[in-house]
Amino acid sequence: MTAMEAILVVNAGSSSLKFQVFGIEPGGEPERLLKGQIDGVGVRPRLRAANADGSSAIDRTFPADEIPDLSAAIHVTGTWLRETQRINLSAVGHRVVHGGPDYSQPVRVNEIVLEHLARYIPLAPLHQPNNLAPIRAILQRSPKLPQVACFDTAFHRGHGSLADHYALPESLYEEGVRRYGFHGLSYEYRVFAESSG
Repeated sequence: MTAMEAILVVNAGSSSLKFQVFGIEPGGEPERLLKGQIDGVGVRPRLRAANADGSSAIDRTFPADEIPDLSAAIHVTGTWLRETQRINLSAVGHRVVHGGPDYSQPVRVNEIVLEHLARYIPLAPLHQPNNLAPIRAILQRSPKLPQVACFDTAFHRGHGSLADHYALPESLYEEGVRRYGFHGLSYEYRVFAESSG
């Protein structure tokens, strides 16, 4: 049996790594095959995933020193996916908190884009480094695999000038000091779900 073409979606945080795998058929809609997460990183790591029918694919806890950080969580999760799932990854999508003033829509990531996104770490120091870690790991392991970053800040980019500005000199706005808004992917999903339902 051949492996199914699939897309991996990743949401990496400071103490968890959430993921979903969607099977793709030519001309068809993506179909969720797997949804999971590894949480409790560095404290009480637990890798859980459910198949499309809701049955458990894995539910395993690890000693804290086995998964002390996000890098280890990425490694353990990636190894489990490669060794147990009959999928051939076609692309990976990533939630990235901050697109800064440069990125207002999803973008395919390469080394240059990754370098640009790293400049926004001071604007989201608790999230941005973690969001970029799996991108960097996949670029090193599979440099030709397409990766796309989707930004929480993008949803708010359509706001008017008044909503974006602080009461500061215009030169600071031009340097990127502005209101960005966050949780945009969640808002966008809700808007989509309400209009579809």
